[in-house]
Amino acid sequence: MVSHKEFGNAGKQPGLQVWRIENLDLKPVPKNLHGCFYTGDAYLLLYTTSAPSYNIHMWLGAECSQDESGAAAIFATQLDDFLGGGPVQFREVQNYESNTLLGYFKSGLKYQELKLGLRLQAICFQLPQKIPNPPLALRLLHVKGRRVIRATEVGMSWSSFNKGDCFIIDLGRDIYHWCGSECNRYERLKASQVAIDIRDNERNGRAKLHMVEEGGEPAAVTEVALGPKPAIAPSCPDDDVVDRSNRKKGALYMISDASGSMKLSSVAPCSPFKQAMLSPEECYILDNGVDGNIFVWKGPKANMAERKAAMSAGQQFIKDKGYSHKTQIQVLPAGAETTLFKQFFSDWRDKDETTGPRKPYTMSRIAKVEQVPFDASTLHSNKAMAAQHGMVDDGKGKVQIWRVENGDKLPVDPSSYGHFYGGDCYLILYSYKLGGREQHIIYTWWGLKCTQDELGASAFFTVELDNSMGGSPVQVRVTQGQEPPHLMSLFQGKPMIIHSGGTSRKGGQSQAASTRLFHIRQSSSRATRAVEVSYLRPSSATASNLNTNDVFVVKSPKAMFVWRGMGASDEEMEASKHVVSFLGGSPSQVSEGKEPGDFWSALGGKKEYQTSKSLQNVVNPPRLFGCSNKSGRLSVEEVPGDFTQSDLATDDVMLLDTWDQIFLWFGKDANREEKTGAPKIAKEYVDSDPSGRRGLPITIIKQGAEPPTFIGWFQAWDAKMWDTDPFDRIRANF
Repeated sequence: MVSHKEFGNAGKQPGLQVWRIENLDLKPVPKNLHGCFYTGDAYLLLYTTSAPSYNIHMWLGAECSQDESGAAAIFATQLDDFLGGGPVQFREVQNYESNTLLGYFKSGLKYQELKLGLRLQAICFQLPQKIPNPPLALRLLHVKGRRVIRATEVGMSWSSFNKGDCFIIDLGRDIYHWCGSECNRYERLKASQVAIDIRDNERNGRAKLHMVEEGGEPAAVTEVALGPKPAIAPSCPDDDVVDRSNRKKGALYMISDASGSMKLSSVAPCSPFKQAMLSPEECYILDNGVDGNIFVWKGPKANMAERKAAMSAGQQFIKDKGYSHKTQIQVLPAGAETTLFKQFFSDWRDKDETTGPRKPYTMSRIAKVEQVPFDASTLHSNKAMAAQHGMVDDGKGKVQIWRVENGDKLPVDPSSYGHFYGGDCYLILYSYKLGGREQHIIYTWWGLKCTQDELGASAFFTVELDNSMGGSPVQVRVTQGQEPPHLMSLFQGKPMIIHSGGTSRKGGQSQAASTRLFHIRQSSSRATRAVEVSYLRPSSATASNLNTNDVFVVKSPKAMFVWRGMGASDEEMEASKHVVSFLGGSPSQVSEGKEPGDFWSALGGKKEYQTSKSLQNVVNPPRLFGCSNKSGRLSVEEVPGDFTQSDLATDDVMLLDTWDQIFLWFGKDANREEKTGAPKIAKEYVDSDPSGRRGLPITIIKQGAEPPTFIGWFQAWDAKMWDTDPFDRIRANF
């Protein structure tokens, strides 16, 4: 196989390699210029992990030629071949890059005009020894973005400025960070990172930074670089409005070249899809073009012509559909599917992955996070473990429970703590000590069959209780069937028992089904829950509900059985005793594989059920989003790459998705619209998930009162970070 000489070192070490297409050939880009892109060029990027695994990105500038974009596509295909056909390939367009690429450049992307490239490189490589008087008015960068930072070169003129943004006036030896009078502190903070990156990387530390406020411009700016300053234009809102409903719209097509030319045939007109729709002998296009994404999946046994033509097939598809040129393309070999692709499948399983009791099955992500074994004795010191298992403590604090009834909240008899009925709403107040201080959590539990009036009243009582405690409690909204592990652990070693229907209020019980089936499962934190499979008459519980990893209690008019699957734990068997106790009766113990005929008769006959063992050591990495109305409308934007505590904008509401629950973090300076609109956005976010996730717990947290279950998702959390202004800290680096 013929390969380019530049590929000799490709993928040999973890990290990022970048090449620019120059004269239809590859020219390596020095590390200190990574993140700088000429708008008239095309680039090839390779990101290698230690696994190893590879991402290949073809980046196209807004002004690059057809020849350059074609050359980039050819080199991307050749590099893919060189690395064995295993990399994921991305087509990137200026200003519309994927979050995967954006995550490589935490200090932001810088777009510059090619005509100034030689001047810039001269300064980068020769300053200050060989250029005693570097040219003034080198470039003006317009910095935009709160989560994704883009610095775009604009005309060196006051007409390029506006009051709502930050600009970098780059004069070579001196770099001026100009802040409009209407831009906020967080945007200033992000723009400062761009200025520092230019000084430290492009200039190798040999340039001076200056912070300039609108109206305080020095003579070097007003008299030499830009001239006298006229009136500055007001801020302008962003043009792009994202329709979140487009996130889940997709269609699936199969690619075929049986006739000698590529043809498409429809597999499914809308998502969610089933993984079985993907044949290993074929290639497919998943069309999410309405949301700016096209995916090409390469089956491992597909013919070589189809596999090599995957990227070109995606590009032709965009043309045929009339989609925007900014549409992103991902080419995915089997086994290297990305988050965005897998979320369109309701039953996606990675190789050897099955659903099971220790960690509920959720969407698989690009990366995997190794699960930390649960140890209650280290909960307060091991925040990562607390976060992964959703445990702030061992559940031995004080518990108070109220039921919503007739527009009021009534205390629940402590003797029935742990029993929850699908026709009710409950408020659970949990109090515990952390670091010598009393902390509180308010769980609001909504039964699937409660009334709209009860839902509204429960929300009112939650706010009322929170206000009565000074606004310090963490609020967690829980939908029946989505209980977090910590809530399950509050009942003194007893399982949390979820009754499918009915109500616990006096005289409110409806008649249960003649046959009742309870599914008992232990969480990764060893808390146990018993969920009634059906409360209907006649019962819809059948043998297909069984799972080899769990314990089940079956009560029919004639008998009671406790069925133990091969993968069930002793703790789950112990929990079954509490279910048997309230059902009443003397059960027969049944082991999987040794069931008597009466057992199958109670469930309406023997049927197939889940027999795969659970995968216990995989945790899906979280995602962080900012909810802000700083642009004039409430919008949501993901933080690309690995996030840190500093990505929590104190003037926004942040949404943290940990795959089995959602956190809403309220910054102390977030405004009222952001706080009231964020819960609705969180619900829309879950409801629009293409994989079909619904009803996840939503936890509301205030800045400064973060529980371990939230803190543990952030490496090296600093409780004193916000004691000083982050902007003042970064200004000290100027």
